[in-house]
Amino acid sequence: MSATVAQIESRLTAALAPVSLHIDDDSAKHAGHAGARDGGGHYRVTIVAEAFAGKNTLARHRLIYTALGDLMPAAIHALAIRATAPDEV
Repeated sequence: MSATVAQIESRLTAALAPVSLHIDDDSAKHAGHAGARDGGGHYRVTIVAEAFAGKNTLARHRLIYTALGDLMPAAIHALAIRATAPDEV
């Protein structure tokens, strides 16, 4: 597990107490991309958390961006998110 994946996992776990969390590091697929050259990685997050209940997609993404804070856009150049509440799974 890369240091950035570990940081993403730690921050999302602390902020959102997910029931399920899976993070894929797709950075290798984007080698040579401008963001990758600057050190930022490409990641996919699939997260299930009660914190998303009753919230629309934009509100869910804002919770995630807030939790990740300064990792965006330095360590994380691109982030694909699938965020659901437990009753939506």
